[in-house]
Amino acid sequence: MVEPTESEPKEELDRFCDAMIAIRGEMDAVAAGTWPAEDNPLHNAPHPASRIVAEEWTHPYSRNVAAYPAGIRPGPVGSGGRDKYWPAVARIDQAYGDRNLVCTCPPAAAYEE
Repeated sequence: MVEPTESEPKEELDRFCDAMIAIRGEMDAVAAGTWPAEDNPLHNAPHPASRIVAEEWTHPYSRNVAAYPAGIRPGPVGSGGRDKYWPAVARIDQAYGDRNLVCTCPPAAAYEE
């Protein structure tokens, strides 16, 4: 469940809704067999810039779908176009890394001083 705050402008809420609608469309494409369950935009998200610009593209969906999943390309700065965030890396260890966080902090004993 998403609970936006009063500080979120309507445009940002609309952007979030557009993203959810786009994700549902991708789910429908997988369910319809347009994209295989093992190789589709949802399974491979996020797509970092390094993968988008790589010479080899072996996926059954286009680079454009991977780069702009909501179908809206950002415009020039100041033009009212939407911002695009490029993740630095794709998922590490798939969902395992999301579900099993690893603390790289020193042990608690190191803070006893």
